[in-house]
Amino acid sequence: MNPAAGGQRAPFQHDATDGDPPGLRLSGTLDIAAVERAWGPLRERVRALAREAGDGVLRVDVSALEFCDGAGAALLHALQRDAAACGVSLELDGAGHMIEEQLVPYRELEEVTPVRGDRRAGWRHRTVQAVGKVGRAGWEQMAFIGELGRALMRALWHPRQVRWSDTLRVAEAAGFRALPIVSLIAFLMGVILAFQSAIAMRQFGGEIFVANLVAVSLFRELGPLMMAILLAGRSGAAFAAEIGTMKVNEEVNALQTMALDPVRFLVVPKVLAGILVAPLLALYANLIGLLGAGLVLQGFGIPWVAFFNQVTGAVSLSDLFSGLFKAGVFGLLVASVGCLRGLQTGNGAAAVGSSTTSAVVTAIILIVVFDGLFAVLFYHLGV
Repeated sequence: MNPAAGGQRAPFQHDATDGDPPGLRLSGTLDIAAVERAWGPLRERVRALAREAGDGVLRVDVSALEFCDGAGAALLHALQRDAAACGVSLELDGAGHMIEEQLVPYRELEEVTPVRGDRRAGWRHRTVQAVGKVGRAGWEQMAFIGELGRALMRALWHPRQVRWSDTLRVAEAAGFRALPIVSLIAFLMGVILAFQSAIAMRQFGGEIFVANLVAVSLFRELGPLMMAILLAGRSGAAFAAEIGTMKVNEEVNALQTMALDPVRFLVVPKVLAGILVAPLLALYANLIGLLGAGLVLQGFGIPWVAFFNQVTGAVSLSDLFSGLFKAGVFGLLVASVGCLRGLQTGNGAAAVGSSTTSAVVTAIILIVVFDGLFAVLFYHLGV
């Protein structure tokens, strides 16, 4: 379809072909100059032939086209849309690699879904779409839970197959490097909780019992909850962004091409790291929070020895281990949600940002929901 080197290209022509129904034959050079002349007349001719064809197929022979640029491809695409509007399928016979390559961007554009959707659709249609979207999301999450559970069981059964170097690297990034922000938030939480409680208890001369209140609150609720929210905002978002970027760059597809399971290769190390560091961070947050509360109570005349005795008498092993257990579950939730949102990332930088935001929001919601479930469960179990 390319002209000879240095030869003169033939002018563009369009002729009708015999047949039932009749078609078109395009020949010559379909460049921007030819498109400018033929845009209106050729489209009108195609619409007339499409009406004659009824519900059939309108064939356009393009094998004689010597050259077709982007403008020519735009005209061919417009002809296909005009025929489709008349209920006819327009087929390009003899389209070579050059024409097919020029038509690819226009065909991909038709597959793009508008972000805002169709506002003219009725409420029933929007409701059905919303229910379908929720159903698909639930199915994807259930499938991911099954794949993750299978991968974790395989990791426990064959620990040598786990990429422990990546697990330790992620644990360092999610745990050790998070110590400064955890220290700051935990210390301020202990200071604020102790100060506000001491002001209220001072009316009854019970400042010493502030140590009991702060210790039980930190060990059972605030320590694991505060740590989990920080982990979601810091590490969960990082997991989603990292895997999402790999998805956009088609690195996840490359792993699948090499017969490597993305869940076992990418998700399992991050989930194991989250389960490992979450209880340690919660325990560290508890100690820092107690330090802040002890410093506040020093200003109310309560020495360190009395504060320490109150704490040891108020907190039991069940308080400690129940909080650490919740922290481990929260770490599992944060890491798995971050990885799931990363694997669900679409195309483009905006999709990575959306996945990161969705990972943080979903993780925080699940943390609060599971914290409420644990509160009810521990109450009925007497923990």
